[in-house]
Amino acid sequence: MTEPQKGQWDGGRFLKTLAYFKVIPFIGNINWIQNLLGGGAKKRQEKPNIILVVGATGGVGKRVVQRLQQQGIKVRCLVRDRKKARTILGNTVDLIEADLTLPETLTPDVFQDINAIICCSGTKVQPVEGDTPNQEKYYQGIKFYMPEVVDIPELVEYKGIQNLINAAFPSLQKTGDKILFDFTHPTEDIKEIWGALDDIVMGGISESSLKLTPDGALFTGYVSTANSGGFVSVRTRNFEPSLNLSDYQGIELRVKGDGKRYKFIIRCNEGWDSVGYCYSFDTVYNIPITIRIPFEKLIPVFRAKTLNEGKPFNASQVFSLQLMLSKFEYDGALNPKFEPGLFQLEIESIKAYGGTILPRFVQVSSAGVTRPGKPGLNLEEEPPAVRLNEQLGGILTWKLRGEEVIRSSGIPYTIIRPCALTEQPGGSVLKFAQGDTIKGQVSRDDMAELCIQALTQPKACNTTFEVKAEQDSQTSNNWDELFSQLKSD
Repeated sequence: MTEPQKGQWDGGRFLKTLAYFKVIPFIGNINWIQNLLGGGAKKRQEKPNIILVVGATGGVGKRVVQRLQQQGIKVRCLVRDRKKARTILGNTVDLIEADLTLPETLTPDVFQDINAIICCSGTKVQPVEGDTPNQEKYYQGIKFYMPEVVDIPELVEYKGIQNLINAAFPSLQKTGDKILFDFTHPTEDIKEIWGALDDIVMGGISESSLKLTPDGALFTGYVSTANSGGFVSVRTRNFEPSLNLSDYQGIELRVKGDGKRYKFIIRCNEGWDSVGYCYSFDTVYNIPITIRIPFEKLIPVFRAKTLNEGKPFNASQVFSLQLMLSKFEYDGALNPKFEPGLFQLEIESIKAYGGTILPRFVQVSSAGVTRPGKPGLNLEEEPPAVRLNEQLGGILTWKLRGEEVIRSSGIPYTIIRPCALTEQPGGSVLKFAQGDTIKGQVSRDDMAELCIQALTQPKACNTTFEVKAEQDSQTSNNWDELFSQLKSD
């Protein structure tokens, strides 16, 4: 981009700017007119939040799927046999055929737009037919003859979990943040959202643009002080609907600049010429840096003048974002790092940070995983799986190894160790414990609900606990109270 000639104001570019942002001077934004005529602005498409259920055809997994669907939550099911899964889960659920023991089947498509995983997978142990509410046949079978272990526990419970964690990590590693724009992986609508807004609207001749590159977005051009100008910027059209960022603490920019001082401007009003909440930041020449902008540090500004009596920033209604290079700071003060001429600011991402961290991987393990080989343990008092752990291929030992993989992954998790699972109806009051000592039963219905509830509980983050049903209790579960008693791993 070459330097414009002094005084060479471009009326055509002025009109293009107004048309792009749908603005008429002295009237403001005209989206309301287009909405009236049926031609409103294109709405920003939020990425869907999908919960991936692994082991979706099992006793707990199929109940998790059903409950998520009843709540209107998008579900994707990872299954080994699509045809069998369709008969169990119905025709309305999204199925992906893959196998935890075959890492090559865990392709990026499995985890696209995934927000959380509920893992109910497990080693197949037969016989399983005729399961009764109290599992009499299962327990009698273990007592009188050895059940057949269909899978290899090491491959399913340990290496399978390792494969799943490795494949899911890129989708689940970032927590407490909300990506607003990832310019390294731009969506098709970015050019429909971001546009240049330069001093041409005030008679100036500066010119900028936002160009997409393999490394991000490049805010670049030429800034001139001719014709009383002196600023360039790129701004989003108004978001429809507005963004609710009230659960976050601020905005984080990942940029690589040219040593100049820039402004970040965010608006919580849909008006075109409205109050902007500003934050100035310095860049380092050709060095990537992270800029964190706490909402509490934003300054209310109108036409470069600070408003001492301005309303506090309302993070629940965010209508637009803007990046600016200006000759002026605020209230007539000059930008100490401003120089007319060429500039460039490379932007990698813009996100909201500081949100509440919730579990993103819920694992259904088993009570008793730490008990095999434990000194002083009376095996006669232990559940069959503990007594026959070695004969079952070390199933509990490998489950414990799988838990360790999850705990060391860096992904926020909840590991639930149910006592003996039954087909009893749900609705029992649950008891949590830590230390792997309790015995009892819990229904698969209640386990399914517990898995879903864990995803909404900050206190469930990075915890491992056992659960059983309280007998003959008539009260309902207080989830906040239950999870608040847990200690983090």
